[in-house]
Amino acid sequence: MDLLAWPIVEAISRNWALVTIVSTFVLLSVVPFFIILKYVRISLNVMRTTRPPLSRNPLDFHPLEGEGVAFPALDGLPLNGTVITANPLVERRGFLIFAHEFCSDRQSCARYCRPLVESGYDVLTFDFRGHGDSPEMPGYTPRQWVTDRDLDDMRGAVAFARLWLEERGLPAKIGIFGISRGACAAILVAQEEPDIKALVADGAFSTDTLIEYYMKRWAYIFAKVRVVYENHPPIFWRFLRWSMMHFARREFRCRFPSVRKAIARMTPRPILFIHGERDSYLPVEQSRRLYALAGQPKLLWVAPDARHNQAVIRHPKFYARLTTAFFDRHLAGLPAALCGARLASPTTRDDEAAARHEEAIVAVG
Repeated sequence: MDLLAWPIVEAISRNWALVTIVSTFVLLSVVPFFIILKYVRISLNVMRTTRPPLSRNPLDFHPLEGEGVAFPALDGLPLNGTVITANPLVERRGFLIFAHEFCSDRQSCARYCRPLVESGYDVLTFDFRGHGDSPEMPGYTPRQWVTDRDLDDMRGAVAFARLWLEERGLPAKIGIFGISRGACAAILVAQEEPDIKALVADGAFSTDTLIEYYMKRWAYIFAKVRVVYENHPPIFWRFLRWSMMHFARREFRCRFPSVRKAIARMTPRPILFIHGERDSYLPVEQSRRLYALAGQPKLLWVAPDARHNQAVIRHPKFYARLTTAFFDRHLAGLPAALCGARLASPTTRDDEAAARHEEAIVAVG
């Protein structure tokens, strides 16, 4: 044996207990660190490249006519929108803000809000930054994951709605109808805005738990040892979630707020969650988890046979009656019996299937 190596061997043999402790510490800290780092790199790649499916072609509906408006986001970026006034032949019932999904624009509100406008609701629909007619922000790329920039846009819309109502002597009672990323922004802003009285969230999710879901789903692709990726303890996934959000802030130069944390802190207010039963992009569990965290009153409808953001397409008449009845009850303050009557007597076979579904709402209140 090399004369230089002998003192090292002798020192190890005399201090084997200390060497064992140090080796164990390295094994339990350094190795997991590199595993976490590998997961984080893949998580960031998912956030860079994954694009959600659009529900349908953006031109598959007739736009609703209204007055073009402009207002600033909270950080000053100018945004463009449209105020669609309620059907003048019926009694006015309230004011709604429509928040579109990623890669869509304000015109898509026609697919969701036409029955509400006809029932007496004014609607503000607007383009998030980098969408439709709203300008891009230098150095910022919109993504399907809700960010603090989206919240600034939503805050600007709420401020405009409040001013619009005040100028007309109307009470500052606002409902929000959000789709996917727009639903996430609605929930996050509602947590800080008491004037938001009721929310419909179609396809909502929390970025942190959704990325965690993707990691668990795809871990087998890049994990070397199957027994390892199948037996990560819960604390591993929590730490991964924290690490992922930390690195994402640095990578994309924006924050990705947690919807699950916001909804747990929110002063309870009425929320209707809608999710497609066959959504392969956002699992139904995402809405179930948010529903479990929300305070009462809360409602959940899992739309049979519907994919991502397609409940309104798969069950249009039931969808219209459900959302209208919800806002009638929890924003307009109409009697529960009258609102529930809107959901009686399904008119099509698809509506009957929707109404029979185990989590369908057959009465609102």
